[in-house]
Amino acid sequence: MDTFENLVRAEFTPKTTYLNTASNGLLPARAVAALHEAVLLRAEGRSLTSLYEDVEACRAAYARLAGVPVTRVALGASVAAHTGLIAASLPAGAEVLTAEGDFTSVLNPFHVRGDLKVRAVPLERIVESVRPGTALVAVSAAQSADGRIVDLPALREAARAHGARTYVDFSQSAGWLPTDAGVHDFSAAVSYKWLLGPHGAAFLVVPEDFGGLSPILAGWVAGQEPWDSCYGPVAELARSAQRFDLSPALFSYAGLRRSLELIEELGVTAIGAHDLALADRFRAGLAALGREPLPAPGSAIVSVPGLGFRQGELADAGVQVSARSGSLRAAFHLYNTPADVDRLLDVLAG
Repeated sequence: MDTFENLVRAEFTPKTTYLNTASNGLLPARAVAALHEAVLLRAEGRSLTSLYEDVEACRAAYARLAGVPVTRVALGASVAAHTGLIAASLPAGAEVLTAEGDFTSVLNPFHVRGDLKVRAVPLERIVESVRPGTALVAVSAAQSADGRIVDLPALREAARAHGARTYVDFSQSAGWLPTDAGVHDFSAAVSYKWLLGPHGAAFLVVPEDFGGLSPILAGWVAGQEPWDSCYGPVAELARSAQRFDLSPALFSYAGLRRSLELIEELGVTAIGAHDLALADRFRAGLAALGREPLPAPGSAIVSVPGLGFRQGELADAGVQVSARSGSLRAAFHLYNTPADVDRLLDVLAG
């Protein structure tokens, strides 16, 4: 048994054939232990200093995974909140280019502004659809519904050619697909999917010059000296992306710190190779059953049209997947094995 497998087996003990990371990742044992200890700190009235240290450790770990300076990383609770911050910064009438059927959190804050020109095109046409006058392109790196991966280098070049900015949601790719957030103006990711953390934490990457964002949600944690910013207006906003922080869900970051440590120990490249091998095994098995998944080459997410109705049957058989728009969606991550793939195929074969 190699080091990768040893580490994984020591951390995860699923009671089902769990193939639903695109909805929620499993918590590693070290994160569960950290969550338990964090709760005890509160229950027993001990100092919470270590929990604030966890917050900053998570910021630094995500910066490394995303390939950006830690000064560009802000902390919040959801992608929707981060999208809302970006939407609020755009002038009335600005054009936002999006992909049809992308995840709502990446789109809806632009729509509810009411005075933006939001244009949706098929994902495969998003690069060619950037045009003069496009202010921002907002898209998920990997589509939630079917796993399709956007050509981010080509998108960035098209945006640069037309003076547009880019906003990328890495929620369905960070943790298995190498993330180069530094070449984009804005990006976000939640912690509870492929990053294996608890709910309640999300990351936002902004430009060094903040890209015209205004810290409209700034509270005491947004101060350059947070503990001196608890009363009255904040005297000095943080000189880093921390000025866009929301008050942290401390328990979440306590667990997430350990989850991110595990991902760094295993390495995103190794995790991605493991995940994609399993996804390709599933695709090959589907072909043997006469089924064809939606095209999503190079993705750890596989969606099969017309099989979403079998989610309940699979759950009864101890196989956890999800149903999206009539399709059955399976997501393969580091704790999955070839036996998990074969179990899913066996149930589907009846």
